[in-house]
Amino acid sequence: MDGGSTDNSKAIIESWGDRLAGYRSEADGGQAAAINEGIALGHAKYVCWLNSDDWLLPGSLSRLIQAAEQSPHAAMAYGRCWNFVQNTRSMKPVWVEPFTERRLALRCIISQPATLIRRAAWEKVGGVDPNLHMTMDYDLWWRLYKECGPPCFVDDYVAVNREHESTKTKTQRVRHYREAIATVRKHYGRVPLKWWLAQPYAVWFKSLVR
Repeated sequence: MDGGSTDNSKAIIESWGDRLAGYRSEADGGQAAAINEGIALGHAKYVCWLNSDDWLLPGSLSRLIQAAEQSPHAAMAYGRCWNFVQNTRSMKPVWVEPFTERRLALRCIISQPATLIRRAAWEKVGGVDPNLHMTMDYDLWWRLYKECGPPCFVDDYVAVNREHESTKTKTQRVRHYREAIATVRKHYGRVPLKWWLAQPYAVWFKSLVR
């Protein structure tokens, strides 16, 4: 699901056309709407999505499917994820940990590229919220948890997230934090003090040292 890129994305997509069930490159309603559109085209038991920055490690889908099959009441399975820092060509772990509601309220402890969601649960909650620009995944984890219970945690690295200066989280820190705080308040009922204490560093200081 490409939003009408003006670089060579379309040519790359087309070069893999014989391996794809379908694709399109045109203006759309934004990232969340495109994710919902793409997943709606399929019918497999499990769903996930990857942004163009990210990739799955070998064998990861099998590992996540195995975990999900062993936890049939869980809406999703998720594992650990690496951050590939492009400017230093180094890998560092994303902050991922076993699930508790309290820990999810303190920070997003689930890394989106390292997730696999049961289609029935995805459809039950209506996919990602197209009104959100920065935290559609964080909001989705909350809604899946509230509707279906705790997810299944896989204590293994299954995906890689590419970190660079053009990502939304780097260039739109204020909007990202605003959406995250609103998401926590909506689903947890209050905003833990940690968010207010960390905000000056996460938003203003990091913007200065970029």
